[in-house]
Amino acid sequence: MPDASIFFDSSELDLTATQRTLDDALAGCDDGELFLEYNQSESLLFDDGKLKNASFDTRQGFGLRAVSGETAAYAHASELSKEAIERAAKSVSAVRGGHSGTMSTAPVGTNRKLYLPDNPIDGMAFAAKVALLQDVDSYTRALDSRVTQVSVSLHGIWQNVEILRVGGFSVRDVRPLVRFNVSVVTASGTSQGTGHYGIGGRQTYEEFLNTQSWQSVADEALRQSLVSLEAEPAPAGEMDVVLGPGWPGILLHEAVGHGLEGDFNRKKTGAFAGLMGERIAAAGVTVVDDGTISARRGSLSIDDEGTPTNCTTLIEDGILVGFMQDRLNARLMNVSPTGNGRRQSFAHSPMPRMTNTYMLSGDKEPEEILSSVDNGLYAVSFGGGQVDITSGNFVFSCTEAYKVENGKIGAPVKGATLIGNGADAMMRVSMIGNDMELDPGIGTCGKAGQGVPVGVGQPTMRIDRITVGGTATG
Repeated sequence: MPDASIFFDSSELDLTATQRTLDDALAGCDDGELFLEYNQSESLLFDDGKLKNASFDTRQGFGLRAVSGETAAYAHASELSKEAIERAAKSVSAVRGGHSGTMSTAPVGTNRKLYLPDNPIDGMAFAAKVALLQDVDSYTRALDSRVTQVSVSLHGIWQNVEILRVGGFSVRDVRPLVRFNVSVVTASGTSQGTGHYGIGGRQTYEEFLNTQSWQSVADEALRQSLVSLEAEPAPAGEMDVVLGPGWPGILLHEAVGHGLEGDFNRKKTGAFAGLMGERIAAAGVTVVDDGTISARRGSLSIDDEGTPTNCTTLIEDGILVGFMQDRLNARLMNVSPTGNGRRQSFAHSPMPRMTNTYMLSGDKEPEEILSSVDNGLYAVSFGGGQVDITSGNFVFSCTEAYKVENGKIGAPVKGATLIGNGADAMMRVSMIGNDMELDPGIGTCGKAGQGVPVGVGQPTMRIDRITVGGTATG
């Protein structure tokens, strides 16, 4: 953890007085914390051959939470001052209402560092960033005469957080986060294709935006656009589907992952509530949520309650063995927090959220899995989708998919959607590849109006007889 506090060592806030206010506000509560945040962010967009947008934002503030039983009171402000914290303390202390609880034990400390605290925004001059985006634009347009439009974007965040608890507990974390994206439109006659690709992680721009790296992103975006340009309408019906490795794990994240978060299961509103220890997926399916992978987009040294993140096994060989927990739901379910208490910012209360959620490798060669399909679909990448967390029903659109005929990858198709139920789909997994990959670092997860960066992943996987919505006629 960082040694210096930007909130107390270099500001007008006094740590002793703030701690006293916090202790008084949470006296008699079961849990609670003061969450302090300072955040810098920037975004650059190079589109249509010119810099279209450049923004920079700085925000700071605090959130103060008091928890009694299963009731939580939360107050926040963008003013970091003694007076603002005292007003918030008076507000949240009302949750006690005669309650006389026992304060939950503070998290165990950690010195683990999964990323460097360097500020990506300051590490590269603005002119150099613009020049880089211009180079990407020129390079991509020169790759193929069918390129009609290129859009390049660069995003950076530098977040400082400090979490205080009753009794003098204090932890700090400095979190860099970057993302780089290229979108390409190609045209041939009346046909048009689109491709999108991006990379990111908890690094600085210089650490991953070398020439070879950004050129590979541009190459992949163009490849996807040209595949889209040649794609034919997708078939429809019930068929065997093979999901590619990496980003297709977004289906696992949405259709299954949310149902394994503690709050839905405590309230018995999730698809997997009451099924601990039972089979919820086919044999061989093992799924983990791992917030401890170095420099990954979904990783955190500590979660937003101060708990060190973990690698939590959720499904083991098809059996439900664990849920992702924040402190509140873990206490009410009489289990340990797993380091999954996350929030979008100081203005939001924490809740159980995923970090990097992925399926472990199996023992099949990807070629063996594809050759086993007589007539089906090979889905390589996904775009938008909709999931009902309560039921697990989902609809996902494929941005890159191919027909599979007699065990061979055939023509690319467009307009394919996968329709099904998460629990049912996991029971239909019949082959799991040995090629697990994580996504390139682009995921953002939404829940209850909050968005947080996440990672997904999986190996090549066959799902038997799933409904495919298509656009082919006749």
